[in-house]
Amino acid sequence: MLTQLTVSNYAIAERVELQFGKGMTALTGETGAGKSIVLDALGLAMGGRADAGAVRHGAKRADITATFDVSAIPEATQWLEAHELDDDSECILRRVISKDGRSRAFINGQPCPLAHLKDLGSTLMDIHSQHQHQSLLRKETHRKLLDEFAGAESLAEQTREAWKTWHRTHQRLTERRQNADEAEARLQLLRYQVEELDRLALEEGEQDQLEKEQEQLSHADAVLHGSHQATLLCTEDDNSAADLVRQALQQLEQLPVEVPALAETIQMLNEAQIQITEAGDNLRHFVEDYDADPARLAEVEERLSAIYQMARKHRITPEKLPEFHRALSAELASLDDGEGSVEKLEAELEEHRKRFNELATQLSDARQQAAANLDQRIAEELAQLSMPAVQFVTHLNRNKGDEPAPHGLEDIEFLVSANPGQPARPLAKVASGGELSRISLAIQVVVAQTSTTPTLVFDEVDVGIGGGTAEVVGRLLRSLGENGQVLCVTHLAQVAAQCHQHLFVSKFTEADATYSRIEPLDDDGRVTEVARMLGGVDMTEHTIAHAHEMFTKGQATHH
Repeated sequence: MLTQLTVSNYAIAERVELQFGKGMTALTGETGAGKSIVLDALGLAMGGRADAGAVRHGAKRADITATFDVSAIPEATQWLEAHELDDDSECILRRVISKDGRSRAFINGQPCPLAHLKDLGSTLMDIHSQHQHQSLLRKETHRKLLDEFAGAESLAEQTREAWKTWHRTHQRLTERRQNADEAEARLQLLRYQVEELDRLALEEGEQDQLEKEQEQLSHADAVLHGSHQATLLCTEDDNSAADLVRQALQQLEQLPVEVPALAETIQMLNEAQIQITEAGDNLRHFVEDYDADPARLAEVEERLSAIYQMARKHRITPEKLPEFHRALSAELASLDDGEGSVEKLEAELEEHRKRFNELATQLSDARQQAAANLDQRIAEELAQLSMPAVQFVTHLNRNKGDEPAPHGLEDIEFLVSANPGQPARPLAKVASGGELSRISLAIQVVVAQTSTTPTLVFDEVDVGIGGGTAEVVGRLLRSLGENGQVLCVTHLAQVAAQCHQHLFVSKFTEADATYSRIEPLDDDGRVTEVARMLGGVDMTEHTIAHAHEMFTKGQATHH
């Protein structure tokens, strides 16, 4: 739901800050006062086309910020999470347009492509006007509305996933058939390479262990000789370290008097004698047990040579051989009578096609039943909107040969026949701007209970109507607002009298500059504005009384 709109230096608006709530909000004012500023600004926040001429004269840039509460819009929150732009339950869309025509887009403070504003905006708001229909003329909108009306969104999603699975398998099978010769050659090569790597049977970390063992074995003689010499120096030579320490102790112990200052030194020499003796014993045992094993060295070097040669052959480092082996084995398994074989893929494709057909048939049945009900209910609403002759048809066009498609077995399109006896044709080719707005209103009223678009915007939906029909339009718009949020630009008092919130748009001139002002009206102000809409500039007591009666009736009707 739209909660706030801030517009700076756009058109004749220097600074506009508006708060919005649930229900129906009407925008009224004299022609040319700037009512379109709000709708155009929202269109830009939704990713609409920018025009440098819209920047206020004398300003460097126009800045538009629309804030939405998305806590009750799963489709929007999922989109934000998927693009890592989520920020609790609030979503802020911002558009900055420079006077040279360049524009920048932001979502929750993060720069983003303009396409992101359009994608996300379509889940937040739908704008319907005589000149701008963001969704009603698109077939995907027709399908979405019908599936929501039928309560078949989950079934439609399952059908879409089944198609994706079928399509992926179909692509793999096509590629396999088209590249049969290359696949066979690749298969033979893989078999040979995997067999070589199987024979090598290199384990993870084995090469590192072998290299360390080789280093030890290749220096065995030096290790043995050095260890033997160290043994002699520690304990076995005539002037070994142990003997020299013992002699030092004897000299200190034979002193004629006891010297307290040397006590610690004598203790250190005693400990050194013990440690040297233990070190000598350890060295002797090491020399006695040490096995140089030239045969093992040759074995290790032969194994390392085989590893290095295999790595050079595949132009990778030895450390990557185990991972490379696993990758080739997996590819071979997928091609060699595995999941990638033609026969296996054909069987899989048939199973996926059956699953898709089951779901798509259920979806088609649900759509057929819902379409008849939808057409009847929209016809009833159109009759209330003084369009009883208009025939509305939800057309389900079956795919050729029942070919699988992402959205089922049929293409869905809303058609209308404006006059009796004429064939139903697409909305864009038949309906005028005013008719399209009223048809849109009728559709939205019917699907309001199931539609996931929380904010609906109608620009001059009441063009060409008056009297009782205008009052019906007001009731329908207010009814839509009861279930969500509706913004509408209107010239009819009968419509404005029934809104929950009323914004009055005016303009004034100051210091040779024109400004637009948008302000919320209280009850007295609303009565005055309804009177203006009824009677023009010169308002009589009768006009004001009529306006008060209309306003009171419009508010009371819905309580």
